[in-house]
Amino acid sequence: MPSEFSGKHVTVAGLGVSGVPAAKVLHGLGAHVTVVNDGADERARAQAAELEALGVTVRLGDGTASGSGSAAGLPEGTELIVTAPGWKPTKPLFTAAEQAGVPVWGDVELAWRLRGHGGRKAAPWLAVTGTNGKTTTVQMLASILAAAGLRTAAVGNIGVSLLDAVTGDTEYDVLAVELSSYQLHWAPSLRAHSAVVLNLAADHLDWHGSMEAYAADKGRVYEGNQVACVYNVTDRATEDLVRAADVEEGCRAVGFTLGTPGPSQLGVVEGLLVDRAFVEDRHKNAQELAEVSDVNPPAPHNIANALAAAALARAYGVPAAAVRDGLRAFTPDAHRIAHVADVDGVAYVDDSKATNTHAAEASLAAYEPIVWIAGGLAKGATFDELVAGAAKRLRGAVLIGADRALIREALARHAPEVPVVDLDRTDTGAMPQAVQEARRLAEPGDTVLLAPACASMDMFTNYNKRGDAFAEAVRELGA
Repeated sequence: MPSEFSGKHVTVAGLGVSGVPAAKVLHGLGAHVTVVNDGADERARAQAAELEALGVTVRLGDGTASGSGSAAGLPEGTELIVTAPGWKPTKPLFTAAEQAGVPVWGDVELAWRLRGHGGRKAAPWLAVTGTNGKTTTVQMLASILAAAGLRTAAVGNIGVSLLDAVTGDTEYDVLAVELSSYQLHWAPSLRAHSAVVLNLAADHLDWHGSMEAYAADKGRVYEGNQVACVYNVTDRATEDLVRAADVEEGCRAVGFTLGTPGPSQLGVVEGLLVDRAFVEDRHKNAQELAEVSDVNPPAPHNIANALAAAALARAYGVPAAAVRDGLRAFTPDAHRIAHVADVDGVAYVDDSKATNTHAAEASLAAYEPIVWIAGGLAKGATFDELVAGAAKRLRGAVLIGADRALIREALARHAPEVPVVDLDRTDTGAMPQAVQEARRLAEPGDTVLLAPACASMDMFTNYNKRGDAFAEAVRELGA
């Protein structure tokens, strides 16, 4: 059966984990596909060869689509652009598209529109976004849904293509979907069953242009929600996004909090995760969902993630026992507040995933006292608020990376009594030295915490490699 894309001229902007599946799907649906890509490295050439073998046109090093044979900056005849999420809205390609009246979708928008294609079941989406905690929350949610006996998968901005989920052979009952602000920007018609914005802090402002634009793109996740808009009670900005959203009649605002929950909220009471939103007579009743000890690890921000996941699952009708069983079955990814080892009475914890100040703040709040290993690429961040909030918890600090001086200066202003070791090096060999210095500063009962508050690319390929280096250095301590 011909699809709406048969014979349509579609330009795919960018290769990578989203562009290649999009090009393949569109080609399979009968579209005339042209892929444009900024880079022409070895990986791009390999991906281009794979697509060209199928009959897809690929232009490497032509990410602006402004070369010969294009009109108004667009490949000739373009009727639709499907873009990789990381491409900035200011790209000349998109300016030309706007001028020509050509719509621009992201791969998430394409996946949303292909739900139910070919007679497949159009599984509802439970959507998760926020500055930090998205992946953990989505994985917790998928674990809870699976514990309820539902066919599900954790998909979206976590390395699993949504296009594969909606067009593949497996039919799902419901999908747990992680969405970045980039993806939401390019997904104008997305309408989730229920969604959550976990938190909001300044991030990716170079892409969005302002905090207001960043927040607005996050808030798109609430548009058209059917059952529940879940928000963070302690982060007023997330509630404001709910208030601004245009939702379906009957959709409810549901809060989550680490404190005692009010009506229409989930929270914590005497070591229990409880639900006062999805119960009869929520003004008087509450439902026990799980114990705090069922959350792995039971750090405050991770308990918040668990409550958000539970809220989405309960919105979908999952029973309380499945929340408990799903949380117990969940194993967090590496480098997310992962306990590496205890050496001489000191705990060593790897939170290399804390690549911005908001994530590091949550990590630092989970332990006391702390010898803090921090630093890397600041990405324009400032550290005064982070350091001021954590100062009383710090036994000492060991600084690494290109922008460590920014953290050192914040420590001098807000925690002048905290001893600081400034390692004047940005090679990978700095990590073993940092761990040795942290060991020297630590006392039994302390936690040595790698929570860099910075990106890793000045020293390591990614935050995973940074965390691996930390863990290996810790293991050498106990050898």
